[in-house]
Amino acid sequence: MKKPILTILLSLITAVSFAADIIGVGATQVKNGNDTLLFFKDEIHLKADTLVDWYHTDGTLFQSDAQDIYPDDGGYYFVKNSSYQSSPVYAFVYADSVSGLTTAVEADCDVTLLQLQGNTAPFVYTRPDGTQGTYERRCTIQYTTLSWGDNTWQDSTVTMSTTLYAGYYTLPTTLLSATTITLCYDGDLRSALAIPDSICVAHDVKPDDIHAVAMRLTSETVARTDSNEMKRPTGSDIIKVSSTDKWSGPLEVTFRSNPTPAVKYYRWTIYHGTEVWKTRQDIEYHDFFSEPGSYRIVCTVNNQYCTSDSMEMVVAITESDLRVPNTFTPNGDGKNDEFRVAYRSLREYHIWIYNRWGKLVYESSDPAKGWDGMIGNRPASEGAYYYVIRAIGTDADKNAHYMGKISYNNKKTKGDESILGIYQLSGDINLIR
Repeated sequence: MKKPILTILLSLITAVSFAADIIGVGATQVKNGNDTLLFFKDEIHLKADTLVDWYHTDGTLFQSDAQDIYPDDGGYYFVKNSSYQSSPVYAFVYADSVSGLTTAVEADCDVTLLQLQGNTAPFVYTRPDGTQGTYERRCTIQYTTLSWGDNTWQDSTVTMSTTLYAGYYTLPTTLLSATTITLCYDGDLRSALAIPDSICVAHDVKPDDIHAVAMRLTSETVARTDSNEMKRPTGSDIIKVSSTDKWSGPLEVTFRSNPTPAVKYYRWTIYHGTEVWKTRQDIEYHDFFSEPGSYRIVCTVNNQYCTSDSMEMVVAITESDLRVPNTFTPNGDGKNDEFRVAYRSLREYHIWIYNRWGKLVYESSDPAKGWDGMIGNRPASEGAYYYVIRAIGTDADKNAHYMGKISYNNKKTKGDESILGIYQLSGDINLIR
């Protein structure tokens, strides 16, 4: 069975000592367990420090009464005479030990198979006791795939050292983009033997060969940091895949599938509670979430071959709320300088502020804005002012309207306590400088 190559740290020397008695001239030495292997570039030249008998590892005589010999490639030789017996010398000629390599790639949905053909056989030798030793040759494999980081897909180079026999090998990562897979054999061994060129074979994986798909669901929200709104995101990417926060509505969100190149089709399914609310088939999905409750956004990408694992995100919208302060201090110290309501999940809002004589001094339909205590270009006098607020929350009935008299009750009219999300408020404001 043919096997691939391990790159082992080797050092080139002009003469390698062996058992203090024998050298391999122009060889590099490799320890393989308890065995010592000598690799030669083109011919085997063994030399002893005196005249000795040379034997095959099977015990047959190769040459007697010689100081140095030039045996054939793959010969396994040891010295034995009346004065001493050495350990075996396992000698190999390296030239043309790897040849005719070709590759093919099957890039499937869930796995990428690399096929190798050619001479990648390991170095095999027989010990004097008849057992076999094998020097596992290795190779390096390098290719590029995609990895997710910093909210974007990035090229990621994979480099690995492995044994690779002729046949199929499963890559540890699925290919998500076009790449060149390069296999290089015996780099350090060839360098130690002063063989200049590495044995490398490359296979180009073209875009059309990539079937696997992947995506990463991200979101971007519209954030406001200058208002007194409760539970409004302060960052555009605050909605996370695992978020369980509840937010003030209406919340504007753009969801992005961030697909890999092989993706062809998109399906968005949006659930409000347990019911399907909307479906879309675009690369991105943009919407406003107003009514209270939990929204589950599920995105699935695929092509004609593969479907990725779907990803989902939850957006939870809280019930409406409206709270009104009774004092503000527009003195320029940066604290409580404006009369602002605290609110969440409102779809309609209006405020009127009057002075003690009933004159309108401020009016707004934006709850994010506040009164700065100015009337025209002049600071308003200290004292009591009167506000009237009417607002409707996103949790109110779609046909809801204001009813009854102005009420100090936070969420219901005096006349009908079943009405939710309708605010009809009034009261005094104390302006203090």
